[in-house]
Amino acid sequence: MRLVRVYSEEPLAANREHALSRSAAGHVLRVLRLAVGDPLVLFDGRGGEYPARLVSAGRSGAVVETGEHRGIERESPLAITLLQGLARGEKMDLIVQKATELGVARIVPVALGRSVMRVANEERADRKLAHWQAVAASACEQCGRNRLPEILAPVDFSAALALTAGFAQRLLLGPTASRELGSLKLAAEPLALLIGPEGGLEDDEVAAAKRDGWCAVRFGPRVLRTETAAIATIAALQVKAGDLG
Repeated sequence: MRLVRVYSEEPLAANREHALSRSAAGHVLRVLRLAVGDPLVLFDGRGGEYPARLVSAGRSGAVVETGEHRGIERESPLAITLLQGLARGEKMDLIVQKATELGVARIVPVALGRSVMRVANEERADRKLAHWQAVAASACEQCGRNRLPEILAPVDFSAALALTAGFAQRLLLGPTASRELGSLKLAAEPLALLIGPEGGLEDDEVAAAKRDGWCAVRFGPRVLRTETAAIATIAALQVKAGDLG
């Protein structure tokens, strides 16, 4: 039986009792049907994990007791910052989920000219950010990561370029780029990857990124959907310079 992993928003400590959050308790008790005495693993996103067991369960919630901290890490040596053009609801959720599973270090949603989805105000942006963080936390529970990727609130194009100005490796994906992704020699050092939204990057966005030092590359002869482009390119980068090679 696969051991259940639970993310704790509150900092954890060894050999202590911790109350699970309402959502975590509901998932553990009603969905997974764990009973008192059952084992599980807790992590708080700060690194490492704690073996634990369920010590009480009821309508008021669930309490677990942690064991000794285990310094287990499953992070990639290639720290990828994904600049993802804002995509519609389920597509964006899929990108966040799979990018997390593939070991991306940071995800920056970017409002681009052809973005179908728009974040109208700061309150909506905060709700979106909280939702994406929850998606990433769930993905970490599933895939074994003990550190959550950093996820930023949506930014505009110029702010996105400024965030990665110091990166030596900066790639933008485009179906008409003259250079193949497979031809690049990459090092296991921080890398930024820019993926356009459903309609792709606009010509002036590509030109601005190139002026800023970005390298345009293509992924094979076919035009990929934005969610496919992000997932496939991250996997290829991890093969070339990360933890899949």
